[in-house]
Amino acid sequence: MLDKNFEYDIIVVGAGHAGCEAALASAQMGCKTLLLTMDINRIAQMSCNPAIGGIAKGQIVREIDALNGGMGRITDSTSIQFRMLNKSKGPAMWSPRSQSDRKKYIEQWVKELAATPNLHIWQDTATELIIKDKKVNGIKTNIGVVFHSKCIILTCGTFLNGLMHFGQAQIAGGRISEPASTGITEQLKSKGFITGRMKTGTPCRIDKRSIDFSELEEQKGDGDWHKFSFLSTTQNLKQMSCWITQTNKTTHEILRNDLSKSPLYNGQITSIGPRYCPSIETKIVTFADKDSHLLFLEPEGVDSNEYYLNGFSSSLPFDTQIKAIHTIKGLKNAVLYRPGYAIEYDYFDPQQLHHTLETKIIDNLFFAGQINGTTGYEEAAGQGLIAGINAALRVREEEPFILRRDEAYIGVLIDDLINKGVDEPYRMFTSRAEHRILLRQDNADERLTPKAINIGLASKERTETFKNKSTEKKELLEAIKQIYFTPKESDSFLASKGYQSSKHKLSAAELISRPDIGIQDVIELSPEMKTLYERLTMKDEVAEAAEIEIKYEGYIKRECISAEKLRRLEHILIPDNFDYESLQSLSTEARQKLTRVRPKSIGQASRISGVSPNDISVLLILMGR
Repeated sequence: MLDKNFEYDIIVVGAGHAGCEAALASAQMGCKTLLLTMDINRIAQMSCNPAIGGIAKGQIVREIDALNGGMGRITDSTSIQFRMLNKSKGPAMWSPRSQSDRKKYIEQWVKELAATPNLHIWQDTATELIIKDKKVNGIKTNIGVVFHSKCIILTCGTFLNGLMHFGQAQIAGGRISEPASTGITEQLKSKGFITGRMKTGTPCRIDKRSIDFSELEEQKGDGDWHKFSFLSTTQNLKQMSCWITQTNKTTHEILRNDLSKSPLYNGQITSIGPRYCPSIETKIVTFADKDSHLLFLEPEGVDSNEYYLNGFSSSLPFDTQIKAIHTIKGLKNAVLYRPGYAIEYDYFDPQQLHHTLETKIIDNLFFAGQINGTTGYEEAAGQGLIAGINAALRVREEEPFILRRDEAYIGVLIDDLINKGVDEPYRMFTSRAEHRILLRQDNADERLTPKAINIGLASKERTETFKNKSTEKKELLEAIKQIYFTPKESDSFLASKGYQSSKHKLSAAELISRPDIGIQDVIELSPEMKTLYERLTMKDEVAEAAEIEIKYEGYIKRECISAEKLRRLEHILIPDNFDYESLQSLSTEARQKLTRVRPKSIGQASRISGVSPNDISVLLILMGR
């Protein structure tokens, strides 16, 4: 129900993944929040593939959950397949990923938001911001309603002047069958904001009844205990497989012959698309020497006949798409629900933001999600959460909430955006995080849940769950370090693992630290440890976290020392009005970029693209260091 005076603490514009997390966080922190969406039935819509997580993205979802966000819990409850990627590598690379039921994912988010105190929803389109004295204090909507608020968070996704491309056909819209949003970009440009255009795309949807699954390779889920949320969540839906196929020379020939009809190659689209999620047209041009590309058929839900053709994003005409798809193994008789298409949309240079995601030009105005030049549900949700938290803290007149690069992937994401800007849609990878051994998916709650508790965001259930897990992990680690095995007790076990017998006692920790020995092996060796393990309420999660900490103890300690050295630069502050242009000892590029970004510290300055170590030395001297 709307506030009768249309007065709110915070208004969130857009109810995609960023908007949902922003609204949920601000409302949970006690702020009267309005979530404005074009269509209540498409809240948290998975516009592209029906999956959450993946390489580095899965770590972000775990972090969102650790901060009491909704994405992890709702993904678990709507999951139809869960996999832990990169298990053959070290735990810093492990990344959870889940296929979700697209329809039920939306339903669960709607229930979550509707049940959240302080949160109201209004179906409409924002057309203008109300700005006075460089401070935002309200919005006007398409149907003439005026809402006032202390803070506004824009999470507009692909809707700002969105333009869809279906071959030569161009249709204004932010998503298929949904209109574009106009007015906001033009207004903000007039206030001095720098904006640009980006492009993304999505594949066709195929009727499963027309797919020959006998010709495809099946990819099942893990079927184990792993999940996204640190809370007690369940996967109640039927588990489904994905299926693998690939393109071939004939597919590529058909696509190549019609490249002149592609908006990407005939001049129709001029904006930049995501490098790491290219269209099939881009793949056959960029990798012209490859005869095939892997494709994944992903189910859209337990009650749906739709399958998503992952890896075949395209904006070619429909007849070209269907002709090419029919040459692919298993898809000879494929029937499409709708073709793939590309979409261009407005974004704003993220270097115009503070680390809180508040804009530097207009006070109390926050940006989150694709409006900042990112791509991906998870990157958007992480930004939305941080924007929602900081807007609430601004309303409460409290200190801002900023995550460092050694504290969270979300911190790396935002720091990269603010310091480096974007020249293509930004996607998170583990390689972007220099401290990734510290930012594992298993310890996201240890890193972030105490922060959520401190700012009043963590629920009672989350607080209790975290404290119980911490106690149980500490108890297990202490037992592991105190339990020893005599040579007689360990010889046969070591021999079974290919190790020579030991001439002295070995602690449980010494055994677990070896590559081929896991904590479950040691639990079976020790009746005392087995008794302790059976008492744990979060057996698997606690045991895995303890094992990782023991195996990688040396690496973790070294990384902590490295992070602390870099952290010292964050404490050397730079005055807000510092005159970089007067310093001829700085390079021209450094003067320009430092003036534009206006870093808060030497540490932040050192991460700006184009600022060299020599420029940092100059600044350190001027700061008396």
